[in-house]
Amino acid sequence: MSAEIISGKELAAQTRLEVKEAAEKLAARGVIPGLAVILVGEDPASSSYVRGKEKACREAGIHSEVDRVSVQITEQELLKKIDKLNKNENIHGILVQLPLPEHISEDKIIETISPDKDVDGFHPINIGRMMIGKESFLPCTPFGIVHMLKSKNIKLEGSHAVIIGRSNIVGKPVGQLLLNENATVTYCHSRTRNMKEITRQADILIVAVGIENFLDSTFIKKDAVVIDVGINRNTEGKLVGDVNFTDVKEKASFLTPVPGGVGPMTITMLLYNTVNSAEKSLNRKQG
Repeated sequence: MSAEIISGKELAAQTRLEVKEAAEKLAARGVIPGLAVILVGEDPASSSYVRGKEKACREAGIHSEVDRVSVQITEQELLKKIDKLNKNENIHGILVQLPLPEHISEDKIIETISPDKDVDGFHPINIGRMMIGKESFLPCTPFGIVHMLKSKNIKLEGSHAVIIGRSNIVGKPVGQLLLNENATVTYCHSRTRNMKEITRQADILIVAVGIENFLDSTFIKKDAVVIDVGINRNTEGKLVGDVNFTDVKEKASFLTPVPGGVGPMTITMLLYNTVNSAEKSLNRKQG
């Protein structure tokens, strides 16, 4: 029997309606959730992603502003822009689109964003709070993955989750979120020996390596849940994941497609975090 497909597209549409309702309730209390995005340079992938965010914000009733700046901007000028947004009461979320030019330190930029407006969930304070299971803004892609698993009532507690990939954006935080849900978590990466022996033990396998069709059915046990985070372009220019979809779907119990899987959830959770930030800000004021 073929795997059940977890459609991020469908779940994102449903979640965005809930976000829109929450934004409308805030608007009725006099607060319009606001997201500010700074885009440095004209990287096509970044520009396309930012346009997607603008459209999603409009549809969800979130005020969105994009500051498109030259690739020549100095680090100091960029830090000043962030400082100004930190002080702007109408902005509840700040996002500086990565990657940044080499002369600008990504760490410094992320650490300058107020943790209360860090809707990307990358600030060390939010990462630290997530690590110890305290309330924080969660990184959007890992947050979306956990939301997808829960939407299908996939048991997390006591399950063995194996993560292939250890990036700060997906691999590490998604493992931590699953650990917070009482899963047993193993990380695999480029230096892992006997990887297949480990991945074949996984009840839930999350693949985030950025290599086209990296994972086939020989990596998984029967009825494993497989989440494909990869976005790659094949030789024909088509979007494909890290998982050989056709091969794996005959063996897995649940599987995410590419496109239309994890991708749509990332912007959705960003909207969720922004509305949540606006709500927290209002509650602090009314304290």
